[in-house]
Amino acid sequence: MRIALRIALAASAALLTLGVAQAQEKTLRIGTEGAYPPFNNLTADGKLEGFDIDIAKALCDEMKVTCTFVAQDWDGIIPALQAGKFDAIIASMSITPERAEKVDFTNKYYNTPPAIVAPKDSDIKGVTKEDLAGKTIGVQGSTTHFNYSTATYTDSTIKPYPTAQEYQLDLANGRVDAVNDDITVLEGWLATPDGACCKLIGAITPDIKIHGPGAGIAVRKGETELVNQFNAAIDAIRANGKYKEINDKYFKYDVYGGES
Repeated sequence: MRIALRIALAASAALLTLGVAQAQEKTLRIGTEGAYPPFNNLTADGKLEGFDIDIAKALCDEMKVTCTFVAQDWDGIIPALQAGKFDAIIASMSITPERAEKVDFTNKYYNTPPAIVAPKDSDIKGVTKEDLAGKTIGVQGSTTHFNYSTATYTDSTIKPYPTAQEYQLDLANGRVDAVNDDITVLEGWLATPDGACCKLIGAITPDIKIHGPGAGIAVRKGETELVNQFNAAIDAIRANGKYKEINDKYFKYDVYGGES
């Protein structure tokens, strides 16, 4: 009987160890765009890189899970999450009430302002409605920047694009007069040979009702435990220096932003 009991206890211990190992080996599938450098970008050899990607890896390490990445066009990224193609979106998605009706968000993991860029010989002097009256503004569609542009620059023509690279090409070739996007994206582009055509006109004061409090991680509605795990991991990498290490790899200032 004692031998049988020892065998049963050993078997139970083995199953418990297996269960713990399986829990530790949990995989999270992360959806990202792959077309929004320096936050997320798909390289020529098919690898994803950027601030979002490095932050995602750091969060997964903190949560002790394995993360894999799925590149997804921006316009379809929320429907793809809802359909189960991946478990979370880490793709510089601004936290807005409209999106929060479809997904649940973590706290922000960064918050940077939008800006306007125009050709170096442009006569545009500022970022107000009056400054841009009569101009054609390029902006990525289905973004807070598109929503802000259509709501604010009502005397301008707003031209949506599927990706940032496409509006950048049109600006460089004179097909639009200015573009609106996140300042870090625009500054990154201006620092490249392709962006040598253009200049930063100025930053836009964010409209909290449109831009939200910052970029968050989106998960399917009701997945509160996953939200809490991500929030704890965000706090942890902010506290242990990992966030700063990643931040300083891409930016010269803290993109986390002020408290919101």
